[in-house]
Amino acid sequence: MDVFKITPRGYCYGVVDAVTMAKRVAKDPAVPRPIYVLGQIVHNQHVVNDLTELGIITLEGPNRLALLEQVPDGATVIFTAHGVSPAVVERARARGLTVFDATCPDVTRTHTLIRERIAAGYSIVYIGTKRHPEPEGAMGEAPEGRVVLVETEADVAGIPFDPRTPIAIVTQTTLSQWDTAAVIAAVKARYPDAEVYNEICRATQLRQEAAVRAAADVDLVVVVGDRRSNNSNRLVEVVQKVAGKPAVRVESVEDLNPAWFAGVRSVAVTAGSSTPSPITRAVIGWLEQFTGATVRS
Repeated sequence: MDVFKITPRGYCYGVVDAVTMAKRVAKDPAVPRPIYVLGQIVHNQHVVNDLTELGIITLEGPNRLALLEQVPDGATVIFTAHGVSPAVVERARARGLTVFDATCPDVTRTHTLIRERIAAGYSIVYIGTKRHPEPEGAMGEAPEGRVVLVETEADVAGIPFDPRTPIAIVTQTTLSQWDTAAVIAAVKARYPDAEVYNEICRATQLRQEAAVRAAADVDLVVVVGDRRSNNSNRLVEVVQKVAGKPAVRVESVEDLNPAWFAGVRSVAVTAGSSTPSPITRAVIGWLEQFTGATVRS
């Protein structure tokens, strides 16, 4: 069996920056203790476990403002790569907490865009994943009643804005261009003058495009990524829906099922942008040893 390593794969610069910041904070004796992160710094349990070993406490829950209230006075809090709403920032400052912001620059750009469009009189249709932290933070930039979250084409019918309202369509950074195209088209059908701001980050798009290209020449694609990683799940989806090829996601080498590879002559391996390289290397190593595969870049 041939195993092809898809490039690019794995960590993007936003994840590298966030993880590096968290580790630097943990190792700085001048930083007040305890140290908390509002949600997973990035969506990968291996990364979270590494930070736990450094003494960082990860708080889990759907609402960042509520999580902030679990942080004791005098402590340190880190905002994750997914960003937080202005309300969370203001509350942390009001309480005098020591704050470190690991928000990805691409997410910060989306926040700025929403603020600018709101100031210009627009209402926001935000295409994103429900219960994901990135939409929570980004949508917090808009006043109540001026932003609505849509995930699917079916959600478009529930948009409450008057057809005469100036509309800006904004997308979550970790979605795929193929997923958002149909939803954008549905919004444009209802609001023909809506302005479209496709905020899918370049790193996400490059990984998806590379996975689709590689899938054309192999029998199966293995995506290494956490189950909560939106970009990892999207890699599986674009291979299946766009390339029309089988794809599986594994969190680690322990998830690999030998039965998947019966009769398979070629496999391509990629990884979500929050997946540590050692985890992906272990998966590739297993494939090489289990099947006697030839590994190719």
